[in-house]
Amino acid sequence: MASGHLGWQDGLLRECGIRRGLILHGNVVDVVPDLTSPDRWRSVPETVEALLKQRGYRHVVRWDRVTGVSGIDARTWKELLTQASAPSSASAAGDEYDMGLPASTSPERRDGASLEVTPQDFLTVASRLMRHASPDRVAFVLDWSHYLFGTVNALSEAERGWLLLMGRATRDALVTLNPADIDRPQTLMVFLCQGLSVLPPSLYLNNPLFKEIHLPLPPRVAREEVVLQLASVLNVEPPVQPRSRVLADVVDALEGMTLRDILNLAKLSRQLPPHLPRMSAESLVNLYRYGERHSPWEQLNREKLAKAVETLRLRVKGQDRAVEAVNQILVRAYTGLSGLQHSGKQRTPKGVLFFVGPTGVGKTELAKALAQFLFGDDDACLRFDMSEFNHEHADQRLVGAPPGYVGYEEGGQLTNAVKKRPFSLLLFDEIEKAHPRILDKFLQILEDGRLTDGKGDTVLFSDTVIVFTSNIGAAQVSADDPDVNNAFIERVRSHFVNQLERPELLGRIGEGNIIPFNFMTDDRFLIDIARSKLEPLRRRLGEKWGTVGIRFEDETMALQAIIGKVDRTSGGRGVLNALTTCLIDPLAQFLFDVVGSPERSQGRVLKVVQAGTKPIFDFELE
Repeated sequence: MASGHLGWQDGLLRECGIRRGLILHGNVVDVVPDLTSPDRWRSVPETVEALLKQRGYRHVVRWDRVTGVSGIDARTWKELLTQASAPSSASAAGDEYDMGLPASTSPERRDGASLEVTPQDFLTVASRLMRHASPDRVAFVLDWSHYLFGTVNALSEAERGWLLLMGRATRDALVTLNPADIDRPQTLMVFLCQGLSVLPPSLYLNNPLFKEIHLPLPPRVAREEVVLQLASVLNVEPPVQPRSRVLADVVDALEGMTLRDILNLAKLSRQLPPHLPRMSAESLVNLYRYGERHSPWEQLNREKLAKAVETLRLRVKGQDRAVEAVNQILVRAYTGLSGLQHSGKQRTPKGVLFFVGPTGVGKTELAKALAQFLFGDDDACLRFDMSEFNHEHADQRLVGAPPGYVGYEEGGQLTNAVKKRPFSLLLFDEIEKAHPRILDKFLQILEDGRLTDGKGDTVLFSDTVIVFTSNIGAAQVSADDPDVNNAFIERVRSHFVNQLERPELLGRIGEGNIIPFNFMTDDRFLIDIARSKLEPLRRRLGEKWGTVGIRFEDETMALQAIIGKVDRTSGGRGVLNALTTCLIDPLAQFLFDVVGSPERSQGRVLKVVQAGTKPIFDFELE
């Protein structure tokens, strides 16, 4: 097993000979391979007990507030009570605790393996024995210790008393300089908790007698060893083989999972209906992680990618260069040459794009078209208007407020959205308007592919595409500039490096992923945009008024007249405004004043009559 994963065991063996209190936190609910028996896994508490006994502790007393004392029998517990009752040099000096010893020396046996002992009684015995020069070295392991205390800033009187017991016990523990004893471990308290922040910091901060030991999630090497160990029971197609592409992909996909998760995956693979074909390893991980059998990324094949440019151009007009750039990034991702899909870093987002250019030229539309292409639904484009995140503490709206603050239960807008829809395109509109502190969150997303929300849940971004849009440079770059593309890229670079002083964020995005958009100056593209907007108008009229179509005397001439009213500085958005003013508003007035009800227009064609070459229209029903 990888030494990085099991390094905490070396730390435990080393520190228990130095400290009087150890706090093991992090991945404490996982399992640990038993190095003495390859086919057996042990829980973390069992592993801790074995290590402490290996280190020379005669008794390892485990306790939690539900089970009570376990690991020893009632007779041994009674012996420890007797030792704790013996007067010590400290008590002789008048430094005895106010809380005396347990009233009962015969604790109730809850079952065959545990004794009912209150936290007060357990901590009193443990703290007394730490001050005695006992020949028997005892380790007291407080399991699930994150449930021992309530809110750190609102401890009860009893909880403060427990802190006093533990603090004074370690502070006043017997100090020996005898060469025969100094190498032997002393009576010890070990805390097992999932998060370090749940213990009162006053217990361990700036206290040389305490040491925090973090139990990490299994690294890649450890995950690979376990997957190979379970290969014979992992029912996937193609099967997992040593040094295979399937092995590499599944190990990468298991980033952030525990060994228990990997065991659960193996069990899940064997519980699927036998009449269904075996799942791929990626589908199995998706089913386990998200409850979805199929991933849109598995459906991104060569045939579909070959039609990407054609599909995106149907919705985005006049931005062929931007569409080609997006397609190139998709191809790079699909072939595995960008570190995005099928790579050694599957934890990172599948793609990162930065659209920059004037307003109304199709940046948001291309993002929606890409979401439709990849995930089959415009709603998979989750848009965040970054002008709403322009103050320092707005990051709490993205990831959620910390415990104890207003809005904690609601969670964060971004993290909630990704939890609900892990396969999505995240559109951060007008990113330059966000507060610089918000940008620090994107450093973590782009580097690690994850965020921890206010509730402590880790949210993965490894199946998302991230798109930033920006108008940086739109006021300075002219449509007449001989090299508009490089002008926009240079403005973006200057903004991140000189104004925001966040060159590292630009490095995470990658300058090759900055895609400039053209100014909309060609009437042909504006006409194409206007014509594309007539289709939803036809559908809406059919749904609401029962019409079977719209007929122009000369559609191109009508659209040419409409775009003559377009404000060219507003690009495609100006086309929508001109359509609304010249065509949609008069049509709405006609339907209201003349048609009146859908019964009169049901099954009829709406004819649009143009006044010469001017954008003035009248309407008739045929």
